[in-house]
Amino acid sequence: MTGNSPIDFYFDFSSPYGYLASERIDGLAGKHGRAVTWRPILLGVIFRVTGQSPLTEQPLRGDYARRDFARSARLYGVRFVLPDPFPIYTLAAARAYYWLGERDPAQAKALAQGVFRAYFGEGRNMSSAQAVIDLAQSLGVDGGELAAALQDPAVKERLKAETQAAIDHGIFGSPTIVVDGEPFWGADRLDHVDRWLETGGW
Repeated sequence: MTGNSPIDFYFDFSSPYGYLASERIDGLAGKHGRAVTWRPILLGVIFRVTGQSPLTEQPLRGDYARRDFARSARLYGVRFVLPDPFPIYTLAAARAYYWLGERDPAQAKALAQGVFRAYFGEGRNMSSAQAVIDLAQSLGVDGGELAAALQDPAVKERLKAETQAAIDHGIFGSPTIVVDGEPFWGADRLDHVDRWLETGGW
């Protein structure tokens, strides 16, 4: 599909570059009359396919990445701290997003933004179900319902299916932005996305 079809935004909540892209993607898409479908995935599962590991755990690349996270955030005017612990498991946040998205997509996106900002903007550990529930409650979500949903086999399966579908579509990193079937990997490719949308591609 082309024209006005939504842009797919794949990310892991434990990805600094995913966070940086999340602060810009909706505004960029809106400039071109596009909506964005946010799609949290689990990089840990994808790493088992690609053989990769978190950037900060890689020799040499890790030191560079820590520097680049902060430098990129300064460039974009986005608040950033490298949280401790880092990285974290993001099962609860991703499951919560998909469950809430079935009920209220705008509220689900607000939750996703809240998780990113709490973790990378404030350094709050967002790995636990309770941390996600507390944040969701601050947005008006029923905490008891969400707590039950996080253990619902159907919700768990939805996240597994979304992550597998991403792999099947060739998604290997966070963030990946897909415009009319064209993938762009990395927060530093948003300028390319902007130009692609403006020109119709090259």
